[in-house]
Amino acid sequence: METESTPQQTVKSAEEIDGADLVVGILADLGQYAVAGLCDDLRGLPGNPRVVVLQNVPQNALQNHAASASAAGSDSSAQNSSLFLLPWTLHGQSLPTTPFESVTAAFSSIFALSERLGARGCCLLASHLEYAPSKWICRLTEPLLDKSSDFVAPRYALRKFEGLLNHSIISPLTRSLYGKRIQNPMGPDFAISQQLFQTLWGAEGRNGERTAGGMNLLASLLPRAVCSDLQVCQAYLGARTYPPVDWTAVSSLLTQVLGPVFLAMERSAACWQKTRASTPIRTLNQPLPVPQPAGSVEVARLVNSFQLGVRDLQEIWGLVLPPAILLELRKLSRLPAEQHHFPDDLWVRIVYDFALAHRLRTINRDHLLASLTPLYLGWVASYAREMENSEVTAAEQRLERLALAYEAEKPYLVSRWRWPDRFNP
Repeated sequence: METESTPQQTVKSAEEIDGADLVVGILADLGQYAVAGLCDDLRGLPGNPRVVVLQNVPQNALQNHAASASAAGSDSSAQNSSLFLLPWTLHGQSLPTTPFESVTAAFSSIFALSERLGARGCCLLASHLEYAPSKWICRLTEPLLDKSSDFVAPRYALRKFEGLLNHSIISPLTRSLYGKRIQNPMGPDFAISQQLFQTLWGAEGRNGERTAGGMNLLASLLPRAVCSDLQVCQAYLGARTYPPVDWTAVSSLLTQVLGPVFLAMERSAACWQKTRASTPIRTLNQPLPVPQPAGSVEVARLVNSFQLGVRDLQEIWGLVLPPAILLELRKLSRLPAEQHHFPDDLWVRIVYDFALAHRLRTINRDHLLASLTPLYLGWVASYAREMENSEVTAAEQRLERLALAYEAEKPYLVSRWRWPDRFNP
């Protein structure tokens, strides 16, 4: 297994440890005080497991941090010699260029070290969390150690206008396909068992994806767990701090994230086509109310982007979408911003058609996903206009209706997936 994202100094330090039960990678810049608190919580895990904590530090601080980390491990030996804090850096700096690059590089690195140490599971902490429950790290990792779960996904406090790509596509699509009502199937904070990461890594290697980067592995977490009959749950982690949305970079985000999601969907088609309905999964911790951040979405600007897309992308969309959907989009584009409303069934069928076109390589895959951008912005505008003056409970109900629409339209996807020639646009 490749460890090119892991500095040799960290690998050497890990080799001096006689195995581990759990590897925890801290990618987020939490600060020494927060890291110390997490380590204290991890020392209290039942059964006194051996835990290796990887703390992300800048490359130029790696040497000095290694000495202090080793000292921290030995200082604790009188009370508990089971926790080891090691320095860890990615791509020669504290954080790679984009959040997704950092998560995927960290993912592959933790996989490699977990396998090297023979760990029972591994955990990645990539987010800044607010209002997190007490000892939340234990809730995220205990199911691995007591073997009650193989994949522990995060559940964050809902904020109306954050995480919209996940809420509009990734989460409800995953729920419809694999039958698990899971809020964040791609993390980025999660814990997985040894059985899952060995199953996942072996499957990805057989499919030629071992060197394709961590995003393909990340998108395959929930599908591989479900299709391998492994146990999944989620843990409430409080409110996640999201980076500001750059609406000018949405095309690259869609390409980067949805490409691996659609690839995982293609590889697991035999599994998800057998799923008929979704079921709740076990959720650890109790959700707490959190303040809603100020701010809104520029609906008029997004509607304008949608209308321009309808005007300029008809030729491309005509290769992907049926005539009836194209007609509905033209009708929608004629409405003023204050009347803009994207019906759930229309949005869901568009997502399903793009997934099918991605599978069939109807056009270049990157161009395909980039052409989804105006449609996604149109959905965001519709949702934002509807939720602008609503409470967070209304947003929860709104997203639940969307998830149910994904489930209701699944026969549309299955029929087009099995017999694409019958539905050639």
